[in-house]
Amino acid sequence: MGGVAALARELGHAVDGSDQNVYPPMSTQLEQLGIRLNQGYEPAHIAADTDVVLVGNALSRGNAAVEFVLDRQLAYTSGAEWLRENVLPGRTTLAVAGTHGKTTTTSMLAFLLEAAGRDPGFLVGGVPENFGVSARLGGGHEFVVEADEYDTAFFDKRSKFVHYRPMVAILNNLEYDHADIFPDLAAIQRQFHHLVRIVPGSGRLIVNGEDAALAEVLAMGCWTPVERFGFDAGFEWSADLLQADGSAFHVRHRGAVIGTVRWGMVGRHNVLNGLAAIAAANAVGVDVATVLARLVDFVSVKRRLENLGQARGVTVYDDFAHHPTAIRTTLEGLRARVGAARILVAMEPRSNSMRLGAHAAEIAPSLDQADAVVFLHRPELAWDAGKVVSALRGQGEAVVSVDALIARLREIAQPGDHLVFMSNGGFEGAPRRMLAELQIPLP
Repeated sequence: MGGVAALARELGHAVDGSDQNVYPPMSTQLEQLGIRLNQGYEPAHIAADTDVVLVGNALSRGNAAVEFVLDRQLAYTSGAEWLRENVLPGRTTLAVAGTHGKTTTTSMLAFLLEAAGRDPGFLVGGVPENFGVSARLGGGHEFVVEADEYDTAFFDKRSKFVHYRPMVAILNNLEYDHADIFPDLAAIQRQFHHLVRIVPGSGRLIVNGEDAALAEVLAMGCWTPVERFGFDAGFEWSADLLQADGSAFHVRHRGAVIGTVRWGMVGRHNVLNGLAAIAAANAVGVDVATVLARLVDFVSVKRRLENLGQARGVTVYDDFAHHPTAIRTTLEGLRARVGAARILVAMEPRSNSMRLGAHAAEIAPSLDQADAVVFLHRPELAWDAGKVVSALRGQGEAVVSVDALIARLREIAQPGDHLVFMSNGGFEGAPRRMLAELQIPLP
C-alpha cells in the first residue's frame, strides 16, 4: 500500500495514509514523498474532501475507519484494483508471484530492464536499494509488479495478483503459507491457477521447474508458453554454480552458456531468483546476454539479509523472515559465505502463519545453520516456543521482550559472529538498537 501511495503521489494526487504501526523503511520513504502518515485507523484521519479511499487487506468490518467509509458512502476500492485501473492500462505488465523471493526477484527484474534502457515502472513490496523507492511510474512500456497471493480486501477475497492481468508471469515457488486465510496448499494452488488462466497465449509463464506444487498448478490447465528455470540443464533456463555460495554462476539458455553472473548476492535461492528475472526480461525482448554483467551492481532490497554494520567485531543483519523455507535458504547462503564463523539468530515469529503455529514443527530444522537462537516469545504467541528451542541443533532460548532479547544477545555475542535479526515486522527497532548497544563498551 505504501508503494501504491507513492504512485498516486507521482500521478499528482494529494495522498494521506493511516496504519496501525508505521516503521522504516516504508515510513521514511513516504515522509520524503510528502505523504502524511497517521497512526491508527481513525475516521478523523479521512479528510472531508477525500475523492477515494484505498483500503488495504489488513482492515476488516468493525474497523472504525472502514465503518466510517461505509456509513458515509464514500468511494472506496482496493490498492490492487486502483493500480489496474490507473497505472497498468497500455503497459506490458510483468508479475512476480511465489511464496518466497517476490520482492527480491521483482527488484532484479526492474534492475535488468533499467540496465537495458527500458525505464520500467515498478511496484515492489520493499525498497530496492538500486532505486531508493518502492514504486515509480517509469517512462517505458513495461511495468513490473510484485504479485501477492494474499486476498485483496474485506470486500474482495480474490488474490491480489488476479487484478494485474500480466503478459509475463513468474511463478517462483509455492508452499503453504497464509494460514489465516488458506486452509491448505490446494487452496493456494487454486489461486495460482486463477493467475495462470489470465496470462495471454501471446505472453509467457516463467516457472520454477524444480517445484512440484507449481507443476500441479500447470496440470490444471495452461494456455500460455512455459519456460522453466532451475539447476537442471534440461530446463530452458539453468545455472552452473561457480562459487558454492551462489555469488558466481554461468547462465544457460536452452543448454548453451550465454554469460556469467558475479554479484553480491548469496544462496541457491537467489540464483533461482536471478534466473527467473533473466528469463522474464528475455520474454519482453531484452538481449539478456548484454546485461548479465550489470548484475554485479545489483544491491538487494532493504531487510533482505541487509548488512547494517559491524561493532565489536559482530556483523549485524536485518532480514524480513516470514516462512521456514526462507529462513533456511537465507541461513544456508550466509553459512556458505562465512564458513565456520558463528551465526546467531534473533527471531520474532510474527507473520499470521507463524503466530498461529502453522509452521511450528518446521522452525527448528530451518535454523539448523544457526549456532545460537534467541526467540522473542510474546504472550500472544499461540504455540510453545520451548518445544522449538529444545529441538534446535545449536543453543536456544526464549525471552518475553525486545529489551531482554537485546540484553541476552549482548552477553553471548563475540567478535567474528554474524547476528541475524529475523522478523517480518518492525521488531521494535531491535536490529539497529542492537548495533548501537554493541558500540557501547562493556563494563
